[in-house]
Parts: sequence; structure tokens; C-alpha cells
Amino acid sequence: MQDAAVSLSVSTDRLDRLSQLARQFAEPAATVAHGGRVRTISAGYYTVSGLSRHVRLGDFVTHRSVSGEQLGEVVRVEPDLVYVCPIQPGEPIGIHDVVLRKGEFRLSPDESWCGRAINALGEPIDGGPPLTQGTDRRSIVATAPPSMTRRRVEQGFRTGVRAVDIFTPLCLGQRLGVFAGSGVGKSTTLSMLARADAFDRVVIALVGERGREVREFIEDTLGDNMAKSIAVVATSDESPMLRKMAPLVAMTIAEHFRDRGENVLFIADSVTRFAHAIREVAMAAGEPPIARGYPASVFTELPRLLERAGPGAEGAGTITAIISILVDGDNHNDPIADSTRGILDGHIVLDRALADEGRYPPVNPLSSISRLARKAWSPDQEKLVSRLKTLINRFEETRDLRLIGGYRPGADPDLDMAVKQVPVIYEILKQSPSDKPASDAYADLAGALRVAASAGQQGRPAQGGMR
Repeated sequence: MQDAAVSLSVSTDRLDRLSQLARQFAEPAATVAHGGRVRTISAGYYTVSGLSRHVRLGDFVTHRSVSGEQLGEVVRVEPDLVYVCPIQPGEPIGIHDVVLRKGEFRLSPDESWCGRAINALGEPIDGGPPLTQGTDRRSIVATAPPSMTRRRVEQGFRTGVRAVDIFTPLCLGQRLGVFAGSGVGKSTTLSMLARADAFDRVVIALVGERGREVREFIEDTLGDNMAKSIAVVATSDESPMLRKMAPLVAMTIAEHFRDRGENVLFIADSVTRFAHAIREVAMAAGEPPIARGYPASVFTELPRLLERAGPGAEGAGTITAIISILVDGDNHNDPIADSTRGILDGHIVLDRALADEGRYPPVNPLSSISRLARKAWSPDQEKLVSRLKTLINRFEETRDLRLIGGYRPGADPDLDMAVKQVPVIYEILKQSPSDKPASDAYADLAGALRVAASAGQQGRPAQGGMR
């Protein structure tokens, strides 16, 4: 019996050892056996000979130099040369330096990452301890779930932002864009939406942001919500490769929690800077521009990223994506804005004229659309919002007429109602990040209209409004 027990123990030890070896050799990093040497060096990339047969487009390589090992991504493959964009430009690279194949860049997200700020390489930048690696190892380049296996989007939720909850209500699993020019309030609006309490996890990608704003966003905006949030940061001074990787890393983390059955909020600020990073990398690799300076790969990568958000398969959770799009010169038809608008399930337009008037968030209710609004509205709410938009449109289109004194009360009942009610609507839509999120936007609006009616607010016709 004792010999049998010893034999069983030895067999168990051998099985454990075999399992360890199997896991080790399953890791891409353990299979690195192919190498090459640096052939030429340029400002944005370097070339490597001897690797063409062993790498694919998008693979990562490790460059060994006097300062240590540095990562790079394969951006072009030719029969005799491989073009590599370094992750960290400025690192010393010499002719004939050794470059080894690493394979796909992978992450192992874990629940303990919540409350942390990391960079695009999955390394902590908040001064905390090293990240605990989970058991779910994922490539940052993944495909969206098959369309016919995904759950339908059905359930609405409240964001606490009255302008959004009334005119562009959202559903779990929806993808929404916030479109605005620079300095209009995209980041502020995103920070208000990030406070929604309908989510189990929040994953934020700050791409190309000012370095000084990172702590403000995490500490002031998220506040207590940071306990369930993970921030992936690539500031404007970092390399285009890191700015390109940050949204991919954030989406990979969001997919990890979604596949566990959780509802995740994914915020990206901004996708335009993600597109700019792709353009820089593609131009360095020699790809020609096709649309106002943007190469074709930009319009391939955008849907690949955004389609990964949304509802998962049956039994999985959802990823609700809210992303910002910076429109060049307030032109909402520039290539990135136009392409992104066609992928998303709705868009919020922030109007510079409203911001100039001090109306924040400067959401233009007539230009903003949620394609899934009918799943969040009740029939009565849908009728109410339709009526509100009619009044706002009537109020705005007669603005010049009212300014020159051409309006006479009693001649047009709809215009009379618009003149009385639209200024009240505009006032109730005002919110600042320091305000408490609205628990019921419709009740707040109804209360304000009742107060205005009971006070007999007639006065002269309001002259302000959207431009």
C-alpha cells in the first residue's frame, strides 16, 4: 500500500509538471525562437532582415540594445525586410542589433485592476503595486462576436444628464458618439456620463489627452466610481504606437468583464486621436493617403474597434460605448466624423454657439439622435419628445423674426407656446459636473414647466437660443 501511495504521488507530480510545461509552451512569449538584425533606421521606423518568413502584420518584436529590450510592432512585411515601428521612439537603435519575434501583444485582466490607472502596455502608472495577472489571457486585437449570436439591445438606463435622458436616451449595449469641436466640452460631457450607476465596471481610454487632466478626470470626475473603474492612459506626448494601443487595451479589458456577464461602460476620449495615431503609423510604413490625408487603414481599424463593443452572446454582459469625436474646424462631415457616425448607434452634437451662451452641456437636441431611443422611451415619452422638438425648432427658426420685432402674440398658437416654454426647457437642461445627477429628467422638466405656468410667466418673447 505504501509503495502504491508513493507511486501515485510521483505520478501526480509528473502530471503537474507536464501541465506546467504545457501552459508554458502555450504562451506566445515562450515560443520566440526567430530573430533578425536591424538593417536600416529612419525617424519613425526601422527595418529588420531575417524575420520576413516568421512574422505577420501586427506582430510584436523585441529589440535588444545597450539600454535593454524595447517593444516594436510590425507594420509592413516585404520578402527581405520587415518594417517595425518602435513603441517608445528615441530609444537607442543600432545597425545589426538583434530583433526577436514576440508574437501578439496579450493581456491578462483581473478584477484587482479596478481602481487603477495603467498605460497602453498594461503597466501601472499610479504609483501602486504591480498588477495581478489573471488567468484569462487575451490578444488586444480581437474580432467582434458573430452578429447572429449577439443578444438584442433591449434595456434602457438613465445617465443623470437631463439633455441626454430626454432627447437621446441610451440602452445597455449601445454605442454613442459625442461630436464637437475643440474646447466645446466633450471631455466634460463624458465625465458627466461616466457617473451613471447602471454599470458594474467602467473602462476608460484617455487617448492623446493633456497630461495634467488625467488626475483631474480620475480623482475629481470619477471620484467614488473609480473603485469599479480602470483607466488606460496614453497622453499627447507619447508615441503614436501607444496612442494607437490604448483603446485596444481598454476594449480588451472591457471584453474580459463583459464575458463574465457584467455590464461595462467603455469610454474613449477621443477616437479622433486614435485615428491620428493610426495615420502616423501608416504613413511611416509608406501607406498612401486616400481621404484628406487619412490612409485606408484608418477606415479599417475604426469599425474593428467599435464593433467589438455592444451586447455579447447569450449569457454574457454588455459593453456600452460612449466615445468622443473631435470634428476639425467644427466640420461634422470630415472623414473621421462621417465614417464614425455611420458605425455608431447614435450621436450627440455639442454646439459651440450654445457653449458661448453658457448653456452646458451644450447638447443640440435637434441634431442629436439615438437610434435606440424607442427602446428606452415609453409611448407617452416619445410623443412628448416629438412635441418638444417641434417647439424648439419653431422657436429657433423664428429667432431672426423675433429679433426685428416681427412677432405678434396670438397669430400662431404653436409659436406662442414655444416662446413661453422653450426658454424654460433650455434652463432645465443646464447642468454642470458639480450638480447631482438627475434621477428623473421628465419629472424635473414637468415641474419646471408647472412652476412657469403657475407664475404666469408671460413677459417679452425670449430672444436667445441656438444659432
